[in-house]
Amino acid sequence: MPSASRTDDEVLATTDVAVLLRYGLTQDAFRTALSGDGAVAAAVTLDRLGVVPRSVAYVAKIVRAGGLRYAAQLPEPLPSREASALLLDWLETAAQAADTPDGEARTARWLDAVAEIVGLRRAARARGEHTS
Repeated sequence: MPSASRTDDEVLATTDVAVLLRYGLTQDAFRTALSGDGAVAAAVTLDRLGVVPRSVAYVAKIVRAGGLRYAAQLPEPLPSREASALLLDWLETAAQAADTPDGEARTARWLDAVAEIVGLRRAARARGEHTS
């Protein structure tokens, strides 16, 4: 159990998103965890790296248009190297786990959810609300 001094963001930042993608895209029992904890953990991580929501939403469009394998081969899908490397790892994991039209659609929807959560976190900060 996490210590009381750790924030929710810190706990979520330790979530292994790649593992949730691997199992959440292929096994019904893990889909809720991927859609919930996985999307929030990915959003917290990307938000901490300064990624804007439209960048993640754009990658979701690329997944829909070109597929997971294509998206996983992009040289730098996000504005920063660190965020790009992380996202490329997630995309490669998703491509290995679920390289099907259904898996691509699920991954694109998941990326859209991540983008929405990043946007909500940014909007809450702009209003002066606490986001962790």
